[in-house]
Amino acid sequence: MTPPSDTAAPAAAVRSLPEVHRSVAVPNAGGFMRKLFAFMGPGYLVAVGYMDPGNWATALAGGSAFGYTLLSVALASSLMAILLQALCARIGVATGRDLAQLCRERFPKPVAYPLWLLAEVAICATDLAELIGTAIALELLFGIPLIYGVMLTAFDAFLILWLQNKGVRWLEALVFGFIVLIFGSFAVQIALSDPEWGAVLRGYIPSASIVTNETQLYIAMGILGATVMPHNLYLHTAVVQSRAWGHDVESKREAIRFASIDSTIALSLALLINSAILITAAAIFHTAGQTEVAEIGDAYQLMTPLLGTGLAATLFAVALLLCGLNATVTATLSGQVVMEGFLRFRLPPVLRRLVTRLIAIVPAVVVTWMYGESGTAQLLILSQVILSMQLPFAVIPLMMFASDKQRLGALAAPRWQVVLGWATAALIVALNLKVLFDIALGE
Repeated sequence: MTPPSDTAAPAAAVRSLPEVHRSVAVPNAGGFMRKLFAFMGPGYLVAVGYMDPGNWATALAGGSAFGYTLLSVALASSLMAILLQALCARIGVATGRDLAQLCRERFPKPVAYPLWLLAEVAICATDLAELIGTAIALELLFGIPLIYGVMLTAFDAFLILWLQNKGVRWLEALVFGFIVLIFGSFAVQIALSDPEWGAVLRGYIPSASIVTNETQLYIAMGILGATVMPHNLYLHTAVVQSRAWGHDVESKREAIRFASIDSTIALSLALLINSAILITAAAIFHTAGQTEVAEIGDAYQLMTPLLGTGLAATLFAVALLLCGLNATVTATLSGQVVMEGFLRFRLPPVLRRLVTRLIAIVPAVVVTWMYGESGTAQLLILSQVILSMQLPFAVIPLMMFASDKQRLGALAAPRWQVVLGWATAALIVALNLKVLFDIALGE
């Protein structure tokens, strides 16, 4: 059975991200590297969501409090993300639809509309983390008061609009450049912090205390929510369609393979960066007895006296700013995908960006005004736990579509991916229920 035709849906739902749909040519001939280069890009747009400021808060809290223990959570989360994003690429290529469009087409409205609302909540939680992180970076680097920095972040909508008008390849190039700079910044910080590499390697082995210790589990859920992000599942199914692959089954099979390689490489780089944040926190703060460093500003202030140089702190703030700007791209595009896919309603990208950001600005301004910097870390970690709670409502539909042999035919996910995907979904649901149970008991 062949995948469904693009004409199966109403015209308004046919194209995902129509500004860039099938805008990048794919060579019919040439070697492996030439074809891979044509498909490289969407994976990096997705990867920036895995290293946004929300990751920083959870990684700093986990590294300072528990040393290298939660590296195993970062590794497991990244492996889950690699699998799920590969499945996203598969259904995007096989169906010609993004995840939001598929939910709208195949679920009744009483199911589709709550899924849309939950997706919007996830995007706003993501945006909340991004704007707080960007505002903190502006304060650390330029002395701009936090509350003014929060308000200034609304203007990044114009940066996104300009980049979208330049074309998806320009957008991907800028994002990739920022990722390289972030990676370089943390490479220097790790060299300066001189971690105990034996303990680092042992940290990638899971510990029972992650489940039995409620605080570790809460932060672990934050790391999971900051790593496997719901909006990235919607985004990847859409942005992969920017490539103009052939319409026959063999061409689509090749597109799935190269798109999966692209996202795997990009997410492996994101894992290195997330690990670097946690390793830096463990090496600098945990070993010095500073076990309650959750505020990004506190981490910045403590780095210079503990390491004896201001270079690490400066690079830390620069990388934070780049992460915030980078993640802005994915939140904007994801919001567009979700709104157009579920509601079949389009807003100009700049207006969509401003609406999303203004919704996120309200709680950020309130918390900043009432508690100052002391409340931002808790708000960042809470935003990531909210994302983790939303995750099953994106992962379960994804697994349903990816394993649907009746509709995908020869392009349906292989059995091993289906088994691991459903196991991942079950684990996420179980961990969410455990956190809710602990909260209900007041723990």
